[in-house]
Amino acid sequence: MASALMDPDVRGVAFVRLRVGLGDLLCGAPALRAVRRARPDLRITLVTWAEMAPVVRRMRACVDELLPFPGHPGIPERPPRAEELPGFWRRAAERGFDLAVQSYGDNPVAGEVTERMGARLVAGFAVAGWRPPDPALGLAYPREAHEVWRHLRLVRRLGVPAAAGADALEFPSTPADHREYRGLCGRHGLRPGGYAVVHPGATCASRRWPADRFARVADALARRGLRVVLGGVPAERGLTAAVAGEMREPATDLAGRTTLGGYALLLRGARLLVGNDTGAAHLAAAVGAPSVTVFLSGDPVRWAHPGPRHRVARSDVGCSPCRHLTCPIDFRCASRVSVDDVVGHVEALIG
Repeated sequence: MASALMDPDVRGVAFVRLRVGLGDLLCGAPALRAVRRARPDLRITLVTWAEMAPVVRRMRACVDELLPFPGHPGIPERPPRAEELPGFWRRAAERGFDLAVQSYGDNPVAGEVTERMGARLVAGFAVAGWRPPDPALGLAYPREAHEVWRHLRLVRRLGVPAAAGADALEFPSTPADHREYRGLCGRHGLRPGGYAVVHPGATCASRRWPADRFARVADALARRGLRVVLGGVPAERGLTAAVAGEMREPATDLAGRTTLGGYALLLRGARLLVGNDTGAAHLAAAVGAPSVTVFLSGDPVRWAHPGPRHRVARSDVGCSPCRHLTCPIDFRCASRVSVDDVVGHVEALIG
């Protein structure tokens, strides 16, 4: 039954995502949107961590419910809360899913979690160590594809076609987001199109280009007549302060001072974003903001967004991409991306 998602007897489906990255959910959303368009009657549940609820709420057009995941041994995103697993399995069984889809990626434990959801049918990415009980419901994990297309290929395997423009990212805004953005502009004297956002943070050290280099790029932006806004989450305030301290030109530091929705509109109003391979780059793509993304340990084949409005700065060192959270050698993938490289990409976007 390779067309499982189009089977009228399949009325409830669980997509077992189990990821905590903003980019992970944004890049998986086009596949869910395709499923919704093909099967508007289908009840779609997204299984992921409770902390992702603010993002999942933005996906209400294609997700009916978030089923919070408490963690499981072998799923590395967060330490498992083993005492909560029995209740999680019970809640999954109570929903009576007709289909559960392993959409985590390359991890056999995610397949085991998917099988334990109690669904009548199990599908998903087939990886070393796990494949669905019915091989026709599996897709060999497509490592060569962009993250968005990995998921679109998966749902296509299950019967859902990908229409033109199916790979576009979205991040819906709310009236509260717009009020917040107007307030930010008013308080800080920002004019849409008159500022650039510099986002120097990333979740792991191996994806963070040095702060002093971001500062020099930010100064170059300021010399081109743009206001510089430093962005990030609350935990990155020290990093943005370090960038500001290295700059010769003034900057407005808004790290940790916006909501996610407010930050999305801040990006949408920016002339461009300059940052690392992290969630902000995906958010910029979702709201239509041009971007220059510095790729270090990350894989641009998987994560860089296509098109002339998104540019990639990276070195050609043989050890990148890699899975190290901290570089175990000399961090050459970072040292060999020069300030001039990044400024050159900026100039190609804004002239």
